Amino acid sequence: MKSNMDKDTVVIEMRDIVKKFGNFVANDHINLTVHKGEVHAILGENGAGKSTLMNVLYGMFRPTSGQIFINGKEVTIENPEKAISLGIGMVHQHFMLVQPFTVTENIVLGAEPMKGITVDLKTAREKILELSEKYSLKVDPDAKIEDISVGMQQRVEILKVLYRGADILILDEPTASLTPQEIDELMVIIENLTAAGKSIILITHKLKEIKASSNYCTIIRRGKYINTVKVSDVSEDDLAAMMVGRHVAFSVEKKEQEPGDTVLEVKDLHAVDYRGAEILKGLNLSVRAGEIVGLAGIDGNGQSQLVEILTGLSKATSGEVLLHGENLVNKTPKEMFDKGISSIPEDRQKHGLVMDFSVSENLVLQNFAKEPFAKSGILNKKAIHDHATQLIGDFDIRPVGCEDRLGKELSGGNQQKVIIAREVTNDKDLLIAFNPTRGLDVGAIEFVHKYLVAQRNKGRAILLVSFELDEIMGLSDRIEVIFDGRINGSMKGSEADEYKLGLMMAGGKAE
Repeated sequence: MKSNMDKDTVVIEMRDIVKKFGNFVANDHINLTVHKGEVHAILGENGAGKSTLMNVLYGMFRPTSGQIFINGKEVTIENPEKAISLGIGMVHQHFMLVQPFTVTENIVLGAEPMKGITVDLKTAREKILELSEKYSLKVDPDAKIEDISVGMQQRVEILKVLYRGADILILDEPTASLTPQEIDELMVIIENLTAAGKSIILITHKLKEIKASSNYCTIIRRGKYINTVKVSDVSEDDLAAMMVGRHVAFSVEKKEQEPGDTVLEVKDLHAVDYRGAEILKGLNLSVRAGEIVGLAGIDGNGQSQLVEILTGLSKATSGEVLLHGENLVNKTPKEMFDKGISSIPEDRQKHGLVMDFSVSENLVLQNFAKEPFAKSGILNKKAIHDHATQLIGDFDIRPVGCEDRLGKELSGGNQQKVIIAREVTNDKDLLIAFNPTRGLDVGAIEFVHKYLVAQRNKGRAILLVSFELDEIMGLSDRIEVIFDGRINGSMKGSEADEYKLGLMMAGGKAE
C-alpha cells in the first residue's frame, strides 16, 4: 500500500537534535531524514522521546541544540505558526477540537476566510468538501464535533492541517483510539496523501501498521537514536527488539484453570445513550472468579454504556447488576468501588487521571482517606510518596523519579501505566479493563498482559473490553461478542477464530 513516488527529494532533515528539560535529556542527539511522498515511521517505547522530537519540529518546543532543514534550507521554528508557514501540520494524539462547534467551524478556526467583516463559511465549506473529496476524507461539514465518531474527528484534524496548506503531516499515535475498520480507512487516506506528494511522519508503536504503511522507520530508545531501517527489509520481531532492546514475547502464556464462583452477573440490562436512543437492549453477561471474559465488538455497540453502568458513571433504565448476588444497579462510583469493582477506564484523561494532580496523588485517588495514606483526616505525604516510588519501580513508569510530576506531564503510555498500577493494586474482586493497552508499546503490552493473567491466576474476575481482536483472543478464557446492545454469540478463548468473531461482531452467527 506504500506509494511508489520518486523519493530522492529530502523534505526534512533534523541533525543532532538535543532537547533537555532541566537535567532530563528527552532527545539525545537524534537524526531524522524524510523524503517527499514517503511515510516515515518513528518507533519507540512510551516516553522514548518520539512526541518531544515532533514537538520540536512543529515549534511547540525549542531544541536545546541541533539543526533543522526544510527542503534543504536551515530554519528556526520558534512556534507552530512558523511550522505551518513552512508547510508542516501536526495531528495530535488527543484531538484539539471545540466540541460544540461544527466540523467547518473547527477546520477554519484561527484561519477564517473573511468577506468584509463577516466570516465566509460558505467558501470555507466548499474548500473543505473539495479537500475531503480529493483525499477520500469523508466528513459531514455541518455536523457538530460532539456528535461524530472518533474516526471522523481524526479526519477533521487531518483536514484542518490540509486546509492550512500542509505538505508534511505529523500523525501522533493516529490509531490509538480507532476501531479496526477506522484504521483500515486511515491507511487508505495515508496512501492517497502520499500519492499526491505529501510526506507523512507517523509516530506509533504498532508494528503491524508500520509494516502496512511505512517506507522507512527511525527507532529511538530512551531518548537516543538507534537506527533507521527500510521497512520492507525487517520483520515485526526485528522492529520490536530494536525498540525495546530485547526479544519481546507476542503471545501470552497462561495455563488452563477451572474458574470459581460467579462474581459478576448482568441480567437483562437496558440503557439509553445521550440522544435517548436505546443502546443496551437486554444484555446478559457473567464473569467468574479466576477467569478473563473478553467482550469483543465494534465500537458503538454498547460497550461504553455497559462499563459506565458497571462503574457507576451512568444509569441503566432496567435490569440487574449482581456482584456476588447483590444487586448494585445504579449505585454511585464510590459504592461500586467499595463493593469490589475496580476499572481501567476507556478514556484515561477524562475518567482515569486528574491531570493537574501529581503521579503520587493519582496513585491513591480512591484510597487517600485510608491508612496509611491519612490519619484523622490528615494526609501522610511520606506514605503517599513511598507508595508511588514502589509502583513507579514495579510498573516501569517513566521517567523514573516522576512522583511529583503532574499527570499531564507524562506521555500517554505512561499515564496509562499509572492507572493500571493503581487499579491492579486496588485488589478488588472484579477488574474491568477497557482497552488496557491503548497507546502502549509492545514491551509495556507484554507487561500488562502478564499482569492481567497474574490477577486471573490469583482468582480475580476480569472483564476485558478491547477493540484489539488479537488482545481479546490472546487473553480471554471465554469471549462474548456484543452487537447492537446484546450478546450475539460466545466462544471459548482457546477456540477463537478471527473470521467467526468478525462475523458475529457484524451481526452474523458463527454457525
